[in-house]
Amino acid sequence: MADFLKDDLKQKLLNGKNVFGTCITANTPIWPELVSGAGLDFVFIDTEHIPLDRTELSHLCRVYRAHGMTPIVRIPKPDPYRASQAIDAGAIGIIAPYLENTKQIKNLVGAVKYRPLKGEKLEAMLNGKVKPSAELKTFLDQFNHGNLCIANIESVPAVERLDELLSIDGLDGVFIGPHDLSISMGIPEQYDHPDFIKAVKIIIQKARKYTLGVGIHFSLEPQRQIDWMKEGVNIVIHSSDMALFSQRLNNDMRKIKAACGDDATTTTDSINI
Repeated sequence: MADFLKDDLKQKLLNGKNVFGTCITANTPIWPELVSGAGLDFVFIDTEHIPLDRTELSHLCRVYRAHGMTPIVRIPKPDPYRASQAIDAGAIGIIAPYLENTKQIKNLVGAVKYRPLKGEKLEAMLNGKVKPSAELKTFLDQFNHGNLCIANIESVPAVERLDELLSIDGLDGVFIGPHDLSISMGIPEQYDHPDFIKAVKIIIQKARKYTLGVGIHFSLEPQRQIDWMKEGVNIVIHSSDMALFSQRLNNDMRKIKAACGDDATTTTDSINI
């Protein structure tokens, strides 16, 4: 199952096809079976904002793999050791947040595509100063077969350096973080602002130029995903279990309370992770 999943998602991205997923925050044995009915290619497991320990993360990765969905894990910070830990736990794809320079991306590629190699030799190989022997290259390719390395682009400095960042060999895709990007731009949560739309279009165009998969994570209405797919998005990261539950519960409670004349006020439907 694991090799099939790795080949399946990676080949779809290489061929420019659409892949579909959602963010998972709940660690419950019943959830994967329910989620598997949605026809998803992957699940996005966020350890940056969600309190999951290593045991819980491994459980989630392996259960979703068993249900035919590729686990893509966002680690808390651009740390190659945390990236390796997540792959050891069962992740197939790795995302690091707030990547803004080439060294961060090279280190992420090294952790995802060259593990277990570390230290000075890895750094020399990533910088093109040393080439692996044929035997070592074969081992590393097999050992890391199908692993996906994805960059989280969510700040103004990252947008300004896109050509440098996205040209790093070994990168497979880009996740756009709309919430953090809008804040970095000084227009918090203004997702229809012309400057925000322009920035997202630039990221999409640059990602496609470098033949990378590209996605944007929204917990809002599906139409936003549909509109961005028309612009070139092919990694569809729609909402999260937490947001979908909150939105549906709020909507249902408004209707129930309004029907009996009670105060139908609820909390906001907006959840950002």
